[in-house]
Amino acid sequence: MKRRVHTLVIGSGAAGLAAALRLRELGVEDLLLLSEGLHRGTSINTGSDKQTYYKLGIYGSEPDSPVQLAHSIFDGGSVHGDVALVEAALSVRCFMHLVNLGVPFPHDEFGQYIGYKTDHDPKRRATSCGPYTSREMCLALIRAVKAAGVEIAERRTVAELVTVDGRAAGAIAFNGETKEFETILAENVVFAVGGPGGLYRTSVYPAGHFGAIGLALKAGALAQGLPESQFGLASIKFRWNVSGTYMQVLPRFISTAADGVSDEREFLLDHYPDAGAMNSMIFLKGYQWPFDVRKVPDGSSEIDLLVHEETVKKNRRVFLDFRSNTAAGLDFDALSEEARNYLEKSGALFGTPVERLRKMNPGAISLYADHGIDLTAEPLEIAVCAQHNNGGLAGNIWYESVNLPHLFPIGEVNGSHGVTRPGGTALNAGQVGAFRAAEFIAAKYRDFTLDFAAAEKRAAELLASLESRLNGTRDWRADRRELQERMTVYGGHLRPVEKLDEAADAARKLLDAMYRDGYPREDAEHAVTNFQLAFSHWLYLESIAFQAASGAGSRGSAALVNPDGSLMPENPAYRKFVLESGVTGDAVRLRWVDCRPVPEPDGWFENVWADCRDGRIYGTL
Repeated sequence: MKRRVHTLVIGSGAAGLAAALRLRELGVEDLLLLSEGLHRGTSINTGSDKQTYYKLGIYGSEPDSPVQLAHSIFDGGSVHGDVALVEAALSVRCFMHLVNLGVPFPHDEFGQYIGYKTDHDPKRRATSCGPYTSREMCLALIRAVKAAGVEIAERRTVAELVTVDGRAAGAIAFNGETKEFETILAENVVFAVGGPGGLYRTSVYPAGHFGAIGLALKAGALAQGLPESQFGLASIKFRWNVSGTYMQVLPRFISTAADGVSDEREFLLDHYPDAGAMNSMIFLKGYQWPFDVRKVPDGSSEIDLLVHEETVKKNRRVFLDFRSNTAAGLDFDALSEEARNYLEKSGALFGTPVERLRKMNPGAISLYADHGIDLTAEPLEIAVCAQHNNGGLAGNIWYESVNLPHLFPIGEVNGSHGVTRPGGTALNAGQVGAFRAAEFIAAKYRDFTLDFAAAEKRAAELLASLESRLNGTRDWRADRRELQERMTVYGGHLRPVEKLDEAADAARKLLDAMYRDGYPREDAEHAVTNFQLAFSHWLYLESIAFQAASGAGSRGSAALVNPDGSLMPENPAYRKFVLESGVTGDAVRLRWVDCRPVPEPDGWFENVWADCRDGRIYGTL
């Protein structure tokens, strides 16, 4: 099947849905939304104890401003300040759009939307409507998109991005119902495919979400910050972050033999002077959930390393037990002042962990119950898991690819976050990117400029190449296990310095073998996912090896491990730069570029009004 549309939106998470809705609101009628399934992506299937949406502070008398918020985003390092200001400036608008669609964010009797502090946040900017915040966002957006009459095609797995004359031109997708490929040519492509969930063996991404950044990388789109990922403790039977209240109620950390039952030990007790110190550090993991190299060996991220040591080095299994307090005895007076005061203000200086959890956040219990796990009756198995890629494709302040015009990467696939980020910025960034991309398309890219004949010829070439790789004999399951294992070992939170180049070489060899040998035609849907995942893991590992060789050191959620087991210290000077990555043909391009600073605008109303009226805010295109 072949068709043409004005704008193609790939991905139906919170960002893709918001872009489709906003495009329709701005009068872009010729629109198609491609989705593997409206209920399959990360946004609708993930969360935490109270999943955070990060925005400008709009509660009480505490002052805030877009520039202040932009600096909080920028200060995490390796972030472009102009994009940070955009995400800050549009945060309230996008948040209120969700409110108006019915997302139940909490407010007081005066209509003020309450906030709290999240990680890396100096003010009370965070908000939440519970563990399913992004799910509530998706459900509201799905209702609005359907009401607006946006055409949605589900069961589609995108296999190739079509480019011609140095610009995006559409996509080739596998139809899971007809088992055939479809070509959709488009003037504009909004690329909202989420993070690289399929790259890791140990992952908290939903099992059905794989991401598709490899499609854009293969098409030549420039990326930035690929080594900057976020890792943290998560349950693995049902994939969910065990942050916030799950830690603040002070569960027991136990490890067992590989059978999950025998030789039970409270292993953290071996590493802290007493139970009070141990529980105080467990409490901090709620605030400081992501693994952070700055919080080892004397901070809360030491817990992540101890869990990793049990599960990987000792081949044991680790569980959180909410049914009873530590065997060493829980003395609330022995807790740190911060932990004790928090529990006291929450009315939770009593009982067992699950009783405290029921008092502080009952939804955190029912969430697991909804997935067949009873925290009152069984322990919860956990591991250190991949959770978010702070890097991704490089976009400008309108979220258009910096080197592939008419391609708009939004959501997690856009690499705007840098080394560390305030919790909840991802949800805001996805909504802001959706609004900005839609606005730019409606203002500047309404007319058709694509050479459809040239695009159709290029699509036919891509399709022929793709079909030629679908008459082989490779086992897609074995290849996926190999690449996921490689990324978990060499691209996870502990990265062995002396083996990174070797890992990148092995990644390239796997990719070459997959292209050479191919897969059976009946495995086409899995095969096209494998091709883009393999391409991704090759460039990610090349980028990780380059960053390590540059001397940036351990930073963010990734520690570089020397041959003697020590952690390489960070060179903080590299936080002033962004690592760009790209592939042209077989050549890998890797370089550090200066972070663009946060703008400090001091406009005059009449001048800004005139620039907005006349369209000068969109640049000179």
